[in-house]
Amino acid sequence: MNTFRNSLQKLFQYPSALAGLFVVFILIVVAVYTVIAIPYSEAIRLWRGGEEVWYQNPRFAPPAWTNYFSAKKHSESFAVNSLHGQIGKVVTPGNGGTSTIELTYPFDFSYDDFPQEMLLYFTSTFKEKQPFVSVELLTPDGRRIRIANFAIANEFTYRFSQDVKLLAKLQAQDVIPALFSIPNSETPLKGKYQLLITGTTFEPDSNMDVEFVLHGQVYGLAGTDHARRDLTLPLLWGVPVALAFGLIASMGTSILTMIIAAIGAWYAGWVDELIQRITEVNLVLPFFAILIMIGTFYSRSIWVILGATILLSIFTGAIKGYRAIFLQVKESMYIEAARAYGASSPRIIFLYLIPRMIPLLIPSLVQSIPAFVFLEASLAVIGLGDPVLPTWGKIIQDANSNGALYKGYYYWVLEPAVLLMITGLAFAVLGFALDRIFNPKLRDV
Repeated sequence: MNTFRNSLQKLFQYPSALAGLFVVFILIVVAVYTVIAIPYSEAIRLWRGGEEVWYQNPRFAPPAWTNYFSAKKHSESFAVNSLHGQIGKVVTPGNGGTSTIELTYPFDFSYDDFPQEMLLYFTSTFKEKQPFVSVELLTPDGRRIRIANFAIANEFTYRFSQDVKLLAKLQAQDVIPALFSIPNSETPLKGKYQLLITGTTFEPDSNMDVEFVLHGQVYGLAGTDHARRDLTLPLLWGVPVALAFGLIASMGTSILTMIIAAIGAWYAGWVDELIQRITEVNLVLPFFAILIMIGTFYSRSIWVILGATILLSIFTGAIKGYRAIFLQVKESMYIEAARAYGASSPRIIFLYLIPRMIPLLIPSLVQSIPAFVFLEASLAVIGLGDPVLPTWGKIIQDANSNGALYKGYYYWVLEPAVLLMITGLAFAVLGFALDRIFNPKLRDV
């Protein structure tokens, strides 16, 4: 135990190992935070919820922080609601149970391109007579643009860009650029705008509220995809999924491989022969092709893929390496002493043989984690990942399906790719350092 502790202390002599350890620690913290802050059921609801969940988000929007690195400042998204007091609301009672509701929201627009869309989501309460609404927009140059007049139901959505009458009134090819520019100009008009909504209700207890959503060209920390989903969710949830898959697969494979090799080396005879023949057959089987067949014809569940990965990775060349070492350890004096005082075979295997291999097991275990992380991502990229879970590979697969690189949405591919590379590099440099510490042949190198 002291030797093991001393070996771990040597880890701090390697700067690359410390860097890898720091990154791994950050990944673990992010994974724990994600699972607590966004429970599995909530993550699945958000990921599979569709536009009714992500309606406030623009489509195909890069992260908002890209504005800091761009000479052109792109418009940012926002959403405000009168129910939350974000939109000014004044109710003026009238005669005969009627009332006038004035909703106002001023906002600054100081960007170099136009928003994607503007939407109004109305909610109202009434018995028989629907409230009537008038929408206007005040521009920085003093113009008062009458947008539309209409009656609203209990729930009503108004999309500025889809109003044909407004398009004809503005005499433009697109509504949004015409609203945010001087007439006959293609340059955005910067300054303070004000949205004015005047509603008239015709019943004593009737009321109305509105949510104003502006879809900009950029959004959030990670941007959005084709379904308006915030990519922050799959990027965060990709961390626990990647770490869990990589760690479980690596530990299951490494530990089971070592145990099977120890059993074969100790019992020898037909047991060892059987293990070696299974290993040789498994070595020639197409590992990735078998996983593709399982995902195509049986199940794409991450647990099924994980189980198949472990089973197919047990009988590999590592068994022969462990077996060679166990055959040497088997002839050691302390093993002969254990036999002499009557220790059983399971006791010798698990208390005397296997513990001698733990120093060699740790580096290989750490180094194999990136391979399994990339395996899970690779299966997702080709469409064989878990269809439910939001993962890094799923982001890349969606990006590829929607032509992200062809259309210039590089963030959609680069964000998960960079996280995969950082994760793989962190475990790789940590594993190399551990190998130099625990492997006697490399200690003096």
